[in-house]
Amino acid sequence: MDALAAGSDAASLSGRTVAVVGGGFGGLSAACYLAAAGADVTVLEKNGQVGGRASQFEQDGFRFDMGPSWYLMPDVFERFFDHFDADREDYYGLERLDPHYRVFFKDGDRVDLTPDRDQVRAVFESYEEGAAEAFDDYLVQSESTYEAAMERFVYTDRPRFRDWVDTDVFRSAPVGLNLLRSMESHVSNYFEHPKLQQIMQYTLVFLGGSPKNTPALYTMMSHVDFNLGVYYPEGGYGGVVDGIAELARERGVTIETDAEVGEITRRRGGFSLDTAAGEHTPEIVVSDADYAHTEQELLPEHERQYSADYWDERTLAPSAFLLYLGVEGDVDPLAHHTLVLPTDWDGHFEQIFDEPAWPDDPAYYLCVPSQTDDTVAPEGHSNLFALVPIAPGLDDTPEIRERYRDSILDDIAANTGVDLADRIVLERTFSIDDFAERYNSLQGTALGLAHTLRQTALFRPPHRSDAVPDLYFTGSYTTPGIGVPMCLISGEHAASAVIEDHG
Repeated sequence: MDALAAGSDAASLSGRTVAVVGGGFGGLSAACYLAAAGADVTVLEKNGQVGGRASQFEQDGFRFDMGPSWYLMPDVFERFFDHFDADREDYYGLERLDPHYRVFFKDGDRVDLTPDRDQVRAVFESYEEGAAEAFDDYLVQSESTYEAAMERFVYTDRPRFRDWVDTDVFRSAPVGLNLLRSMESHVSNYFEHPKLQQIMQYTLVFLGGSPKNTPALYTMMSHVDFNLGVYYPEGGYGGVVDGIAELARERGVTIETDAEVGEITRRRGGFSLDTAAGEHTPEIVVSDADYAHTEQELLPEHERQYSADYWDERTLAPSAFLLYLGVEGDVDPLAHHTLVLPTDWDGHFEQIFDEPAWPDDPAYYLCVPSQTDDTVAPEGHSNLFALVPIAPGLDDTPEIRERYRDSILDDIAANTGVDLADRIVLERTFSIDDFAERYNSLQGTALGLAHTLRQTALFRPPHRSDAVPDLYFTGSYTTPGIGVPMCLISGEHAASAVIEDHG
């Protein structure tokens, strides 16, 4: 943050031209910080709208968020707008959800998790004697981890080994030790009941990992969930995208859509970027496109940091099978955020990470924004989508999708009591091949690199290219990682690196 503060105050990039390839949250964030530091910034977005995976589509009176739908870590968004002396409320509103989410277990059990701490404690105690007190202890530890991790490891970028030889790191030794064991082992120290363990670990799906391979550092997500709360932004996640894009334009950023970059070429004094809209010749490039795509497809072989083998050996976060539905009538008792979980979800994670296959008994998520926002569906109708995490790289054919679509609709009816099949008036699927085509994502991953022990912190690809001067990276492959808040911070880190090198 020091480089950013100095850069924005001194306009240290005045006269510099920067192209940001990709208009996801990482790219928009980097663009805002760089423009505030005086650079002439242009965002080049492949698709017809910015936001990356946070796209929207509208049809027949329905409006769908295609990607992110959980607004978590509100403090990160507030901090982002504060940097530009802007009020988030001027760009979009927020509504806290109650319940935060509802869980249907496939044995017929149903649980609401609400903003009411006493209600949640009572739920935990109903499953296991002493679990309410254990829940309190867990959240104390989670909050402490969150505060230390955010300040010392998330907001502070540490891209080199020497950056970890620091008194702040040593003071945070307990946080660092949480990197050395799994979430599964950590949570089991507090709760024995498998349903409580699932409730405390479901957020790992949003981090692209499993309880067995995700570091216990991410226990901090329970503080995010239960203390900071779950919100719905005005206009859905598309409203957040529009707000940040508006902020960027106010700071002088030029945004070009339908401007896919086909090649990044080094030239004297900068780069040449060929797009359908013409050639751009910036001095500096920040790529928010898929990291592997940028290196393997946009750069010549001698300017790549990593070989194809490197990417083949990474543990990718899951892809997803998404089923967007416009439905006649209501869909009670589904809540805005609903999880449907088998009582034993190990098999699903094994079919993502160990023996890739379309899950036989999936854990999945249902988003029903029409329970909160009556603008997302015509009167008398409901808007929802189902999201099933699946392994990247699976065969993805129309025949497979049709079979899986039918099985998911049957599963929803059997485990929530909501029969959708005969009431569907609008339907669209989105899966592995779509992620690869629309976002150039490696093997159709929905999220990027999983947060495994070997792919956390400085073990993720860097913001600075080691092979090409003046080329930088932002987005979910870099630090701090997966998720909209993390991508906002990633843009800050990338911009800070540019300012440090060129300011």
